[in-house]
Amino acid sequence: MEQKDENMSIVLTGSIAFDYLMSFPGYFKDHILPEHLESISLSFLVDDMVRQPGGVAANIAYSLGLLGEKPRLVATAGVDFGEYRQALDDVGVDTSGVKIIEEKFTASFFVNTDLSNAQIASFYAGAMADAGLISIADLGLTADDYVIISPNAPDAMIKYARECQELGIPYIFDPSQQIVRLNKADLIMGVKGAHALFGNEYEFELLQKHTDLSANEILSDLAFSVTTLAESGARIYQNGTLLSDVPAFPPSRVLDPTGVGDAFRAGFFKGYLNGLNLVLCAQMGSLAATYSLEEISPQNHYYEITEFINRFRTKFDDQGELDALIVKE
Repeated sequence: MEQKDENMSIVLTGSIAFDYLMSFPGYFKDHILPEHLESISLSFLVDDMVRQPGGVAANIAYSLGLLGEKPRLVATAGVDFGEYRQALDDVGVDTSGVKIIEEKFTASFFVNTDLSNAQIASFYAGAMADAGLISIADLGLTADDYVIISPNAPDAMIKYARECQELGIPYIFDPSQQIVRLNKADLIMGVKGAHALFGNEYEFELLQKHTDLSANEILSDLAFSVTTLAESGARIYQNGTLLSDVPAFPPSRVLDPTGVGDAFRAGFFKGYLNGLNLVLCAQMGSLAATYSLEEISPQNHYYEITEFINRFRTKFDDQGELDALIVKE
């Protein structure tokens, strides 16, 4: 395992939000009439609702903090961010890069989950709409650092990608929910200049559709790519070639899928920042995702690094490499 550069920064850009999580005691599919999709009009009476901290970048930051990293969260939030900031600070996240938009509230994510864990969601941008006010050029980064470009205001995502390319800073492109909001030229620019790409299986198909690029054309210039496959785990590509499929880590219970992919990314990045091979990184992501799946909301799970490693070894064999992560604590 390569020694980690202690001066390396991982910068997380993307959404900070409050999640409004609702549960529907049925199946959405039972109430959708395929022959009438052009005039669809649905309302679901839910059993409960909770308000929790969320947002892609903040979710990743939270789990990275649990894993002993100190990620830099660079994003916009509203006047209601005070307690949220403190909770992230408490797990080791560097929130000094969060810009407060005084006249706005933090973004809000409204999601309804049915009994099969299918979800219907809406997102209010709020302060996230001003993310373009932030510049990567102001962060003092070098080619030894990494920037994660995850779903955010579309103009900000493209701005950050261009700035990283101009400055020679490697970035991991994770457009996911915003693929449909980015135009073809911007998507191609973001992918072709990226160090790596993240997304789920559906998003990878959508990316091909919106760029008119084949899977091989997307993967060919990337150091690696990770496609998450829900309960089937994840698929890892290295230098355009399929490296391995990694299974999901079996959960002890399933409570809420919201933010599971974000936790996967945190586990993966923890391994990657510490020089582990890509398969081992994905296995760490698999377990980190399961911790999130076992709790309600993306930031209610908690573990110590030693607990994480012990549980990891009940399914995966790291050949002792994760012991080095304990020392770094």
